[in-house]
Amino acid sequence: MAKTKAKRETRKSLKRSGWITLEGGFAARPCVVEDLSSAGAKITLDGPDTPPARLRLGFDRDARSGRNCEVVWRRGKSFGVKFVR
Repeated sequence: MAKTKAKRETRKSLKRSGWITLEGGFAARPCVVEDLSSAGAKITLDGPDTPPARLRLGFDRDARSGRNCEVVWRRGKSFGVKFVR
């Protein structure tokens, strides 16, 4: 019996400026949110740093706004995150 592939969430192309913050609310860094769904996002960082495994993504520099994320893949300067509680 063939496995059925889970339907991927529809992603909305954004290309909007955002902020990633390390856990604890330190070091807000600018990023570009390439696309977004209810389950996660694709983010591009400009710079040589690699994002940590867990971070917070928001559209405001204030770390209290935004959502907790876990990095699920990385390709060059882009990476994908899933939203976690």
